[in-house]
Amino acid sequence: MEIGNQIRKFRGKLNWSQETLAEKAYVSRQTVSNWENGKSYPDIHSLLLLGKLFNVSLDELVKGDVESMKKEIEKNDVKKFNAMVWLLAAEYLAVAVSIIPLIKYLGWLGGVIWGILFSVSMFTAVKVEKMKKSNNIQTYKEIKAFMEGKPLDEISEERIKNISSPLIKMVGGAFFAFIVVGICAFVFFK
Repeated sequence: MEIGNQIRKFRGKLNWSQETLAEKAYVSRQTVSNWENGKSYPDIHSLLLLGKLFNVSLDELVKGDVESMKKEIEKNDVKKFNAMVWLLAAEYLAVAVSIIPLIKYLGWLGGVIWGILFSVSMFTAVKVEKMKKSNNIQTYKEIKAFMEGKPLDEISEERIKNISSPLIKMVGGAFFAFIVVGICAFVFFK
C-alpha cells in the first residue's frame, strides 16, 4: 500500500515528527508508525483528517491504493468469511450436542473427545478473527464506499451494523447452545 509512503512524504514536507502528526491526528505515535510501515491502514475519518492536515485531497492521499483495495476486497471475498462462520457454527453445535452423550456413554474418554472438539472450535474461532483483522476488510470497504461518493453517515452506520452483528450472533449462539444442552440432558438423563 502506498498510503504509508504518502503520509511519510507529506509529514516530511511539513517537517513534522511522527509525534507531532500523532497529536494533530488524535492518535498515538505508534499508530502513525504503523500507518507508515504498512502494518495498519487509517480508517476513513483519519484519512479525511490527514487530508485536511496535509492540505491535500483524499484522492491524492490514497493515490494508488484504491485499486489495490478493490482487489483486496475481491480477493478476500465475504463468502469465504461466511463459510468459516458456518463451519464455526457447526463446530459449536457439535460441541453443545455431544458433551452429554460422550460423557454418559464413554466416561472420561468421552470427556477427552469433547475437549478435542471444543479445542478445534476455539482454534477455528481464533482463525476467523485473525483473518478479519489481518485483512483490514472493514477499513478497505469504508474507503472504497467513500471514494464512490457514499456519505460518511451511511458508511458509519454500516460499520456499526457490522460490529454489532458478531455480538448478536455470539449471544444467539450461546442461547441456542444452552437450549440444545438442556434438551440433550433431558433426553439422556430421563
